[in-house]
Amino acid sequence: MAIYHFSVKPVTRAAGRSATASAAYRAAARIADRNSGEVFDYTRKRGVDHREIVLPTAAAKRDINWARNREELWNVAEASERRRNSRVAREYEVALPHELSRAQRLELARGFAHDLADRYGVAVDIAIHRPHRAGDARNHHAHLLTTTRVIEPAGLGDKSAIEWSDTNRRRVGLKPAREEITVLRDRWAEATNRALAHAQRRERVDHRSLEAQEIDREPTRHLGPAVSALLNRGHSSWLALRWQEEARERLQLARQAGELEREHAQVSRSILDLSNDIVASLKARERQRERDLTRVAQKDREQRRDFLAEAKQQGRDALAELRRQVAEEKQHLQDLTREREQELEREREAEKQRKRDRSRDLEQDGPEFDPLKR
Repeated sequence: MAIYHFSVKPVTRAAGRSATASAAYRAAARIADRNSGEVFDYTRKRGVDHREIVLPTAAAKRDINWARNREELWNVAEASERRRNSRVAREYEVALPHELSRAQRLELARGFAHDLADRYGVAVDIAIHRPHRAGDARNHHAHLLTTTRVIEPAGLGDKSAIEWSDTNRRRVGLKPAREEITVLRDRWAEATNRALAHAQRRERVDHRSLEAQEIDREPTRHLGPAVSALLNRGHSSWLALRWQEEARERLQLARQAGELEREHAQVSRSILDLSNDIVASLKARERQRERDLTRVAQKDREQRRDFLAEAKQQGRDALAELRRQVAEEKQHLQDLTREREQELEREREAEKQRKRDRSRDLEQDGPEFDPLKR
């Protein structure tokens, strides 16, 4: 089935991030930051299928070509902000259906980038990433890095509407930014479903929660690349089994709670003509039901807390093992280098000894026996 994912993350100086570094990493490019003097070179990074910069239709018609240069664009974005906690870019991360072809995924990402560019008047830097070799083979996704200011012929202008405070948005009749993000989530779902329908695929995505869709199913967990890699290598298969078991337990508890709720509703309808004693008994049963539900919720919280603690420990252990392997490899390389240097030193000493022996022989035998003159 097609997987829906849409997240929005600001790139802020307060978090120690920069637009130049973010753009270079996501596009696997080299960008020199003229403000800090740093050079961010990720050209050896693998996994980037496509990269391009999309401008608003109005800007493209006016031949605003300076913004098509990635290094120039993001250096101007950095120079346009003065505060230490400025938001210098905004990132949209979206999942691309693995059911689509490479060309169809590119068309989907590019179309949504044009939608963002025209909606807010910003530049959109697209970077389409293919699945990591150690992760989920279906994890095709795109990073859409946008400027926070409107594109103009001579540089960047005012902040785009999505960057405004809710107070300023209300003044011009716009909804709060949170509702705007919900609209974007819906637009991405619609764009994805149009692409799937155009490709004659039956799969569809829905941006709403499982509860809003009235689907009685446990939400899936996002494993992340590190845990996915461990599972794929078979190091921690127990972790996946543990999650599946916890999901079944929570689903069973939810069913039990639902059955209690339905039973309570049925009993409530049947006691209209019963005596006060029965009413009191039902109230006691209601209190017991509430206590049962409280215990169920408490047990679920404890299981989640225990699981998170184990997952963190597993991650720390995996990181420690990786660091140990790196240290061993580094030590091995140092040993090889030292052995090679010692071997070269021995060869140099042997050569010097041969020269000394040859000079001594020449002094003893005389110049007529010099083998170089024969």
